[in-house]
Amino acid sequence: MNASSKVALTLPDGSVREYDGLVTGMTLAQDIGPGLAKAAIVIIVNGEQRDLSYEITSSANVSIITKRDEEALEIIRHDAAHILAEAVKELWPETQVTIGPAIENGFYYDFAREEPFTPEDLEIMETRMKEIVARDEDIIRSEMLRDDAVELFRTMGEKYKAEIIASIPSNEPISLYKQGNFIDLCRGPHLPSTRYLGEGTFKLMTIAGAYWRGDSNNEMLQRVYGTAWRDKKELKAYLHRIEEAEKRDHRKLGRELNLFHFQEEAAGMPFWHPNGWTIYTQIEGYMRRKQREYGYQEINTPKLVDRKLWEDSGHWEKFREHMYTTESEERIFALKPMNCPCHVQVFNQGLVSYRDLPLRLAEFGSCHRNEPSGALHGLMRVRSFVQDDAHIFCEKDKITEETETFCGMLLEIYKDFGFEKIKVKFSDRPEVRAGSDDVWDEAEKCLLDAVDHVGLEYTLNPGEGAFYGPKLEFVLTDAIGRDWQCGTLQVDFVLPERLDANYVGADNTKHRPVMLHRAILGSFERFIGILIENFAGRFPMWLAPIQVVVTGITNDQDAYVNEVYMQLKSAGLRAEIDTRNEKINYKIREHSHAKIPAIFVAGGREADNNTITIRRLGSKNQETLDLTDAINTLVTESIEPDKR
Repeated sequence: MNASSKVALTLPDGSVREYDGLVTGMTLAQDIGPGLAKAAIVIIVNGEQRDLSYEITSSANVSIITKRDEEALEIIRHDAAHILAEAVKELWPETQVTIGPAIENGFYYDFAREEPFTPEDLEIMETRMKEIVARDEDIIRSEMLRDDAVELFRTMGEKYKAEIIASIPSNEPISLYKQGNFIDLCRGPHLPSTRYLGEGTFKLMTIAGAYWRGDSNNEMLQRVYGTAWRDKKELKAYLHRIEEAEKRDHRKLGRELNLFHFQEEAAGMPFWHPNGWTIYTQIEGYMRRKQREYGYQEINTPKLVDRKLWEDSGHWEKFREHMYTTESEERIFALKPMNCPCHVQVFNQGLVSYRDLPLRLAEFGSCHRNEPSGALHGLMRVRSFVQDDAHIFCEKDKITEETETFCGMLLEIYKDFGFEKIKVKFSDRPEVRAGSDDVWDEAEKCLLDAVDHVGLEYTLNPGEGAFYGPKLEFVLTDAIGRDWQCGTLQVDFVLPERLDANYVGADNTKHRPVMLHRAILGSFERFIGILIENFAGRFPMWLAPIQVVVTGITNDQDAYVNEVYMQLKSAGLRAEIDTRNEKINYKIREHSHAKIPAIFVAGGREADNNTITIRRLGSKNQETLDLTDAINTLVTESIEPDKR
């Protein structure tokens, strides 16, 4: 490059800074101001992240990332992984390093070492990591030819790194990063030095096993997980969320509250107990009423369907490995992993007119998917589940109207369950998909137009659409700030074509309907797991499996306690009675631990005056009311949200 050439750098605010010859990101940050130079960690050049030391040799659009920016988190976590690897190599030099990426909420690094790491080793590693941060080691990028890099790591005794590099095409330059005496293969970018990670911003969490390159035929490595954040406050908040999440774990609460259990004879398939099934049926009844209100017709379709239908729909090719199959009379059948092909069969029975559209078919569809055993996780990941599934068959010009109606319905339902913070993601075409690009262009445009018309804010989720169409994903935020993707709306031009769905239009000729796939809860099982953790087992009155327990201070009140119990049952409340010969404080503690929303306590005074003392879950206060007033209060609180 000619030394006199000008490099014009355009900043996000539109301002331009010119330099004679090349310029680095750090130079730019220093020119803008000392505050930015101190805070800067990475520069973005024409949309690509680069180290601050990167030399910009031609005019470009640039911006600077500081630790306060959202993009900083991945960089920070990646650096934390490198610092962890450096710490392990210093402490146990015989250990070989493999890979160490940033992940959601943190990072991990896989190590090859004969002796297993212990929980005590995590503390030693973390202490050394803090020392490395304090050393303020410069993080320096360099490039090598592939074969030279392979030889370098082989000489260092790092066979895993050498194997990774050897798999890279020979014509690609290999980028390496060095800090102190530690060198690693990495694309970058990285922080300017280890000091930038900061003290008290990271913590090592757990040790787990992991196969080299994820292949169970390969050797087992040791994976060390950690978390890293932009400052101490964020780390403290995250650790608090983890602590809260452990307290709220739906598997633990499921046992304590006698809601459900799992066992090996039906792995991944829940056994619902009376308390858990009460919650389930309450939700099902609520959803059934809401769907009727919004014009859905409920159907039920077979669980076991001939392979041919799955081949015709395209699901056999895409989902075969997750389908349970059986053979009878030389025919192969599969337990349905989803409901959509069966709903098209209902639509195809008889002649459908445009006057019948939109046709909204809903099913609480029982589905089965052969998930890997290692992926199973309580109610959150199961093999047997029920979807609140529905399919809307409509004309193309009704997509916007149906999307608007669906979004209104979904937001109402989430609000009734206590979720008001909802995020929306737009997922477009995946790499492996059915249908032509023209069909996908049209489907994506229709859905985007509908979302824009409704006025929903959304973020893009590239490549995550269903194999037959683009979709909206609805993500709700729970009481401790975790996100859960539950609802979906998908626009499908492909399945009606594959399964020959038609309606007769106003012109008296056949047309293909558009098929909108939609779910709100997703699966009952997973949604109930989310509810358990969101409420920490303290369900609102209308969902609580046992709404009230009535007990006496002594057995002298048993007759009155029985009378109160019968009145509660007659009022339609889910009530239990406790006439055990135990101290009242013991009984109150026990029922509070069982998360019973209300305890009716009767002593001699209450029995004489036809009153009752109410103890509320989570409150140290109590109040004494006329019995009829107390029961009416609970009846009002127990009304389902859609009936209020």
